Amino acid sequence: MALTRVLIAVKTYPTLSAKYDELVCTAGFREDGTWVRVYPVPFRKLEYASQYKKYDWIELDLVKNTSDFRPESFRPKTLETEIKVVGHVSPDNNWRERKEIVLTNIYTNLEKLKKEAKDKKVKTSLAVFKPNKVLNFTCKPVSREWSKEKLLHLQQGNLFEKKGNSFEVVRKIPFKFSYTIVDAAGTQSTMMIEDWELGALYWRQLAKYEGNEAKACADVEKKYFDDFAKTKDLYLLLGTTKVNHFVAPNPFIIIGTFHPPVVKQTSLF
Repeated sequence: MALTRVLIAVKTYPTLSAKYDELVCTAGFREDGTWVRVYPVPFRKLEYASQYKKYDWIELDLVKNTSDFRPESFRPKTLETEIKVVGHVSPDNNWRERKEIVLTNIYTNLEKLKKEAKDKKVKTSLAVFKPNKVLNFTCKPVSREWSKEKLLHLQQGNLFEKKGNSFEVVRKIPFKFSYTIVDAAGTQSTMMIEDWELGALYWRQLAKYEGNEAKACADVEKKYFDDFAKTKDLYLLLGTTKVNHFVAPNPFIIIGTFHPPVVKQTSLF
């Protein structure tokens, strides 16, 4: 059995699936720098040793996801497929080793990327994108609960994760977070961010502020706008959603960020 090595760069916030219960979409890079999407993964049900972090190298038996037309989409051979964490890439030397893998193919023109996605001979669905400028970060209220229809279609024994003597579904974030960016051609776009780390940050700060949602959102903005967008060398990791890939004007959402420190140029004179 030939195992595939993947450097995890993306973990999206868990969503509910009528077919697979609760799932996380993960994506990353093979050793040659090409993208691979790993879906479905019942992440919270994995054994602790298999619960990989961003920039972990994992090994698993991957097969093409034949129910997904997107070329980067693969899935574990079975939902019981073993996932081994076999290494971690550190941020040493200004993220040098991470950059060597992640920054092999960078897009700067969103229209060009969208055309590649809509081209049925190419169907690009994952990309590293460098915005020319980040104009804004927004936090807008959305539905506070998972849809009743989706919950009704799930079997309670599979959906809920045991917490002592009770069962608990993953919490739904009651806000939509977005970046408004300008690309190299001067085109302005607003794209939603679905990043596990953003969700985790929101819940941590909400607990810190004893349920004050405004303060929690302000801290998320401080991290993603004041820090990442203003002081770091920010790249956006973009992915399409399968249902919107060919139909949405812009099928891409932000599924992660890559934010090494800015390397200051030293003068030779």
